Amino acid sequence: DRLAVQEAKRIENGSSVARPTNESAEASVSQGANADETEAAARQTAVAESMSLTHIDESGEARMVDVGWKQDTERIAVAKGAIVMKPETLALIKSNGFEKGDVLGVARIAGIMGAKSTSQLIPLCHPIPLDKVDVEFELDDERSAVNITGTAKTTAKTGVEMEAMTAVSIAALTIYDMCKAVDRAMRIEGVRLVRKSGGKSGDIVLE
Repeated sequence: DRLAVQEAKRIENGSSVARPTNESAEASVSQGANADETEAAARQTAVAESMSLTHIDESGEARMVDVGWKQDTERIAVAKGAIVMKPETLALIKSNGFEKGDVLGVARIAGIMGAKSTSQLIPLCHPIPLDKVDVEFELDDERSAVNITGTAKTTAKTGVEMEAMTAVSIAALTIYDMCKAVDRAMRIEGVRLVRKSGGKSGDIVLE
């Protein structure tokens, strides 16, 4: 009986010694979790700051961003989009069968003019000198569409992403205008930036 009592006391003493160790481990885990939460919150704050809208001031009002302090650098942007249509409409474009004339030729000039007028169309865009604007077309028989690529280039203080996308958009709208007499169901789709280079953010390739 004495041996049983001594063994019970030994087990009880061992448990009482181990308990603080378990409590210490739990406290360590809790501190680690708090540190992870703090680090995650800091990352979220940094992301939010980097994604802040530069065209909005501290009071929430729209403003034109001051780019006067920036250096002039070469900047290039490429955008793409498409206008989907009936196969018969695409065939007429191929054969130059529209009374209004050369659909793609007119759309190319319209896209270039649109790029040059971007700052007049989009209120807070800076008017910048364009070194070059290209508008290219690909006739896509499988989709029954005209795929459009717009490229804008400048040596300036801000980028030409909006100019490239405006070129694509205006070219697509012009195709619609030239062809709407035979196909009012045409759809302009997927106007987006695919890559840009130059400036603080450097090269960005999206496709």
